[in-house]
Amino acid sequence: MALENRLDLRLSQKLILTPQLQQAIKLLQMPQLELAQVLNQELVENPFLEEAFEEPEMEEYSNNDEPLPSTPADDTEVSFEENLVNFGVDDYFDERSSDGRDLGYFSPGVDEQPSYELFYSRKPDLYDHLIWQLRLCNADDAIRMIAEAVIGNIDEDGYLRATDDELMSTLDVAVDTVRSAVALVQSFDPPGMGARDLKECLLLQLRALDLSGTLVEKIVNNNLEDLQRKRYGHIAKQYNTPMEDTMAAVKIIEGLEPKPGRSFSNAETNYVVPDVYISKIDGEYQIILNEDGMPRLRLNSGYRKLLLKKEMLTKEEREFLREKLKRAMELIKSLDQRNKTIYKVSESILKFQRDFFDRGMQCLKPLNLKDVAVDINMHESTISRVTSNKFLACDDGVFSFRFFFSSAIQSDTGDVSSTLVKDLIRKIIAEEDPKKPLSDLMVVERLKEHNINIARRTVAKYREELKIPPQNQRKRFE
Repeated sequence: MALENRLDLRLSQKLILTPQLQQAIKLLQMPQLELAQVLNQELVENPFLEEAFEEPEMEEYSNNDEPLPSTPADDTEVSFEENLVNFGVDDYFDERSSDGRDLGYFSPGVDEQPSYELFYSRKPDLYDHLIWQLRLCNADDAIRMIAEAVIGNIDEDGYLRATDDELMSTLDVAVDTVRSAVALVQSFDPPGMGARDLKECLLLQLRALDLSGTLVEKIVNNNLEDLQRKRYGHIAKQYNTPMEDTMAAVKIIEGLEPKPGRSFSNAETNYVVPDVYISKIDGEYQIILNEDGMPRLRLNSGYRKLLLKKEMLTKEEREFLREKLKRAMELIKSLDQRNKTIYKVSESILKFQRDFFDRGMQCLKPLNLKDVAVDINMHESTISRVTSNKFLACDDGVFSFRFFFSSAIQSDTGDVSSTLVKDLIRKIIAEEDPKKPLSDLMVVERLKEHNINIARRTVAKYREELKIPPQNQRKRFE
């Protein structure tokens, strides 16, 4: 077949996301805290953006107040553009910011003040606690050096995540020296530190309790799976011990710590910040967008005037300012569109789930993204982005937007929300007798009392989603 070059004309339709649309989509799916960080970064990088603070109201002048000093008549006003053009490097380093921000320099005669963060007390972490104990022990220097490397390979739960061979090859030492260093670290507080797995962790804690060689140690060594499945009768029969003694050993094991290092965790608690508040005021619901911590953006009028004076700028400066102005206007427009979309979605959720806001969980209705999309005349993918990682606060608490969307389950009284069914299953199991827990079939019968008919496998599925163990693992022995 011969090869040839030719020109063809073809018509086709393609969906192309413009940079403006990409930015709008990106802002739409951002949660509250992340959006605040992005806006603060834009305030730093874009000279056309400034934060709009509320202007303080001027107090009325009274005869008892002293008059303010007047500005001399011969003072001439200097425009923003002239100030900007005539502003030099020396002026920058001689001037302190008028709004109190630190410009990154200190004028002569001004001492740098220490940061307040230096005075904060920091809770020692697990590494600090183990190193402190290592400094106090009387081991040889070679063992101490290897023990420090062992501590460096311990994770936040207290488990050693390096094998003897890996430590040998990394430190170029004999296996006996490595094992001595590991044994030294395993003798530190809290008990169970430096174990390779759960069994070793529990055995180290039993050794610290002086329970080596007891029934407790035998159960940990050989019957962890039986413990998980609560087959206590099998354990008692295996060791030919009374059930009372077996249960006493089980109680001791249940009191051990499977993650000895978590008491030294410095993980910070991240609190949920609601994006929308729905409150009932005078019998009517009010939707309020949360703007706490969000900078209110506006365009800087000085730079806009400067852009109009072409003779004062070079070509490169004009292009730079035009690009920044365009980006600033697009950002403000995208933010406005984001707020309007979130408001519309919240309004639609309130419309569909009005009974929930009036009477609580028992009145939650089935709802899907398509219902809201049709209601507010938007695409389903847009609703998905709006409801992602966002939260709504009302009188009953703080809920994820996705909480209000659930599939429908048929019942004797009509369709019921799957979220409501899961909540009922949780309550039914929470109220059961621990000595005689309910099976999934028994839960089905209890649900029928609420006019909800579902299959046993559906109960098992929802129970697993709720992370509730099966019947045999929920049984308690006194």
